[in-house]
Amino acid sequence: MSPGTGFAGPKGGRPPSGGSDPHAVGERGGHIQCENFTMQELNTWPDSQRRRITGVFTDIDDTLTTEGEITPDALEALGELKAAGFKVVAITGRPVGWSEPFAASWPVDAIVAENGAVALVPQSLEHQKGLQPIQDMGRPLSKLYQQDAATRAANFARMQAVLARIEREMPGVARATDSPGRETDIAIDHSEFAHLSDAQIAAVVALMKSEGMHATVSSIHINGWYGGHNKLEGARWIVRQLWQRDLDAEMDRWVYVGDSTNDQLMFKTFANSVGVANIARFVPQLAHLPRYVTHGERGAGFTEVVRALLD
Repeated sequence: MSPGTGFAGPKGGRPPSGGSDPHAVGERGGHIQCENFTMQELNTWPDSQRRRITGVFTDIDDTLTTEGEITPDALEALGELKAAGFKVVAITGRPVGWSEPFAASWPVDAIVAENGAVALVPQSLEHQKGLQPIQDMGRPLSKLYQQDAATRAANFARMQAVLARIEREMPGVARATDSPGRETDIAIDHSEFAHLSDAQIAAVVALMKSEGMHATVSSIHINGWYGGHNKLEGARWIVRQLWQRDLDAEMDRWVYVGDSTNDQLMFKTFANSVGVANIARFVPQLAHLPRYVTHGERGAGFTEVVRALLD
């Protein structure tokens, strides 16, 4: 695996076993129908709104990636955005350790990892308070945390106890293979290398919440953490940190692209929100849908969004 071109083997976000996705997307009259829900086709996104966009937030797994790897078209699309002057930030539930090679080599301004808790940014910003240099990367990076070191240490000990309880009390449920790179959350694998039922996923979420944790479900993992951060707070935080600006005051200048339940707060908040087509798998579980949906799945869908912004 070459950093920046692929991932170390994840096969996340696959539909439930037993055939094709039961929540398949269909078309009707300029809208995308997902069972009882409606999202607008991407080509209905008004030019007047698209022309105002200056920044892109994107999920990673099953939004930028396809079968666990970033495809050449999606990687090229990221580069085209940066070359055109767009701000580009990936926001993921993946661990900061896992994210480092991609933050060092992908054409992005930052990767905000662990659902908003920690960011990887170019080392040129390391003079700013809270940034810690990371050595031996393809592009020098620095690390920025939302929580102080004492809080992180205390939370880490609590989270490891919860993780041990989950694995002890729930047969067949195990931590994600990327867990060694996690600093501010824990993750259970439900669709990357394992396949948990909806009932098992719900039970894990309930146990995490019973321990006072925040819990969310991505296309591959169940994440739990202590603290007030999430993807939306992470987005607000990184815009303040990198550009000294208020995201809420310029929300109409940003678009968010995602694919699963842990993106729904972003879908709710961003008027310009897009789901890649494989979001159909999660539509029955979403309280908030993206405004638009692509025809292509995963990286091909992300590339559609970029084409809509640049063409």
